[in-house]
Amino acid sequence: MNSAIQEKHQTATVVFGDGPLAIEDIVKLSKREANAELSSDLHFMQRINAGSALIERLLDDDGVVYGVTTGYGDSCTVSVSKALAAELPVHLTRFHGCGLGAMFSREETRAILAVRLNSLTQGYSGVSFALLEYLTAMLNYDILPLIPQEGSVGASGDLTPLSYVAGALIGERDVNFNGQSMPATQAFASIGLPLYTLRPKEALAIMNGTAVMTAIACLAWHRAAYLSQLSTRVTAMACVGVAGNPYHFDEKLFAMKPHAGQQRVAGWLREDLLDTAAERNADRLQDRYSLRCAPHIIGVLEDCLPFLRVTIENELNSANDNPLVDPESERVLHGGHFYGGHIAMAMDTLKTQVANLADLHDRQMALMLDVKTNNGLPANLSAATGARGAINHGFKAVQIGCSAWTAEALKLTMPASVFSRSTECHNQDKVSMGTIAARDAMRVLELTEQVVVASMLAAWQAVQLRQRAQGSVIAMGTSLLDFVGVVRQNFSLLTEDRALEGELRQWLVVVRNQDLPVYVGPSR
Repeated sequence: MNSAIQEKHQTATVVFGDGPLAIEDIVKLSKREANAELSSDLHFMQRINAGSALIERLLDDDGVVYGVTTGYGDSCTVSVSKALAAELPVHLTRFHGCGLGAMFSREETRAILAVRLNSLTQGYSGVSFALLEYLTAMLNYDILPLIPQEGSVGASGDLTPLSYVAGALIGERDVNFNGQSMPATQAFASIGLPLYTLRPKEALAIMNGTAVMTAIACLAWHRAAYLSQLSTRVTAMACVGVAGNPYHFDEKLFAMKPHAGQQRVAGWLREDLLDTAAERNADRLQDRYSLRCAPHIIGVLEDCLPFLRVTIENELNSANDNPLVDPESERVLHGGHFYGGHIAMAMDTLKTQVANLADLHDRQMALMLDVKTNNGLPANLSAATGARGAINHGFKAVQIGCSAWTAEALKLTMPASVFSRSTECHNQDKVSMGTIAARDAMRVLELTEQVVVASMLAAWQAVQLRQRAQGSVIAMGTSLLDFVGVVRQNFSLLTEDRALEGELRQWLVVVRNQDLPVYVGPSR
């Protein structure tokens, strides 16, 4: 890729314990664009230590605390003697070591560590300050537990995947460190840290919460917010390519239906398209829906994003294990904050709206490639001329790929949250499926990004062919003109057929790094 597409190299600090974190904080930590740091505020440290001390005192006084002096889940009626209480957290990590499927990526794992750390720093989990220091060290030294993606029903939290965090701390799991898989014992030894000894309730505090689904939700939201803007820019290029009508996005028109996100998308399109082509297509008053209704499609996602941010960040900044400890009143509160219903809803909603973008661009691809609808462009957007035109097929197969990727994305929009299964002797008789919803959302994002990248290159080709046909440069907004230039520096006109897989994969990296310029506007 050309140097016009710049890598990001910025290191910041995210402080845990000073106040609420935002989605962007988790994203920065996941990408190693920030270091983690615990608050140095004395009151914060005292609150953490008070919770841990209360658990120790209750244990000394033979108090009954779920998961400290009892078994877990349906086994809560089984008493655990004080002599065995120290072994109980280790057993919790061991019997949950049954995850399967692919491992979470390094980026996702860093986000999981950061989200769990943030929940524990709320001060209601009864953990020691030392545990927070160890989790911070894992983030900063990039000691990443190998966490299987499958095995959580999202209540009682993400027990099985988070057991790999707790198990790594005590040296009973493998981690990725310095780019290599190795036993956790080896990784901690290399940075001079002894293995951690779990205190009463600490395994439960690490495992019994919504950190995995919330971490994936933070990353998914961030990707969807960027994709919404990129989708709009690709739509603008498609409009230029097929000689669409800019007046469909008239400001006065959109004032009559005042959804803020929809208005924002229409405004972005006006910025890109100007109004210079309004008379050019006076003979065709209305474009097809995939162009004319683009603000109404992309705008739904834009209008969802602020609400979904609030929901995800509420979960991010919550204490969500069980039981919770209130050091001030010295109460142990038994409840169900591990239930991931809000994240399940957020991810079921997000994946549906993102899949709609895939469907939108799949339709735009069909519009651009078909001579019956592309207003005079060559079939399949092939730039071949003369006799060579007979053997060149342009973006024909890429469109087929878009249809396949779109179909798979749409298939995954079935809400995961409605597939609750009663489990664990009917103790967990209604569960959230939030982690499955989050994983589905990430897969839908991956597929939709593929469709958007393919349609972006096709739309760029359409713009070049339109300009060639009319023999002049088409007037566009400055930002769209710059965007077209960036693509030109890194993609060659498809004149003779060539295998595009490698180029598509390169552009996917660019899009997932969010290196292409999009719109500047109010934060969601």
